[in-house]
Amino acid sequence: MITILIVDDHKIIADGLERLMNETEAVRVTGKAYSAAGCWELLKGGQPDVLLLDISMPDGSGIELCPKIKKKYPYVKVLMLTNYGELATISRALDAGADGYVLKSSDPEELVKGIRTVALGERFLCEDVNAALQNNTLSPIELTRREMELLQLIAEGYTLHELAGKMCLGTNTIRGYRQKLNIKLGAHNTVQLLQKAKALNLV
Repeated sequence: MITILIVDDHKIIADGLERLMNETEAVRVTGKAYSAAGCWELLKGGQPDVLLLDISMPDGSGIELCPKIKKKYPYVKVLMLTNYGELATISRALDAGADGYVLKSSDPEELVKGIRTVALGERFLCEDVNAALQNNTLSPIELTRREMELLQLIAEGYTLHELAGKMCLGTNTIRGYRQKLNIKLGAHNTVQLLQKAKALNLV
């Protein structure tokens, strides 16, 4: 029996994954968390064989969290389960020590295969990611229209509340978009974000 922890900032997704995984004879979910802080609390209580880790969370990035987890709990296998399919994001996750990478659009059977594979100490990439990496067909950086709009406004120097007003969105929504931009461009702050955006001719 392979024990797993699920860390995903969307409770509905985490709950659905738990039900799905517990229907599989070889896998048992021992806990769920919806944030990086919650992840650490779970790990303090006991380490699983495999940690299913999302990249985007309200209090941090799974890519930044991964090497810290691997350092403190080296026997825990980290399987990224995310919607981010950009080549740059996948590469950063693997460089950060992730044992595998699965897109949320993958079939449940493929996710279970990924869990089993990394539990055995082998790297796993879902079929779409593996094929795209080999053929280099994944988009290096793929931003939505809203993300591009936000990036341009950030480059113009607007504050968080000004950005919210300009885009007619709540500040929490703007923070969410900002985090996604940081993840996609591999930035940790506004200065890095703009430097990388300029290097890629995005602003």
